[in-house]
Amino acid sequence: QVQLVESGGGLVQAGDSLRLSCAASGITLRNYVMGWVRQAPGKEREFVARISKAGINTYYADVVKGRFAISRDNAKNTVHLQMNSLKPEDTAVYYCAADASAYYTGGHYYAENDYDYWGQGAQVTVSS
Repeated sequence: QVQLVESGGGLVQAGDSLRLSCAASGITLRNYVMGWVRQAPGKEREFVARISKAGINTYYADVVKGRFAISRDNAKNTVHLQMNSLKPEDTAVYYCAADASAYYTGGHYYAENDYDYWGQGAQVTVSS
């Protein structure tokens, strides 16, 4: 059974930092392009960041570029999202997702069928 489990969410103040982690079981993450996607209440799902299988290439949404950093530790089968300078508009449920595509491509991939596996989500709330 494949599981992606996010952790590290919480309630913080504007300007604070959080680090989300995504731990995988049942799959070997080095075989997957990984992404982070978020969804705020009443809003559509939104692309956040994406990383290639070896972690060499990354791609970010403009709204988080320079503040967020995606990384991966294939030896530990985990992916991370370091979020700095958080803003109230970053409040959302954050999902990690695994894409089995043969090749990495940058771009705003956030739809259900853009990824093969999804985590259950981690709530991030940023107060002003």
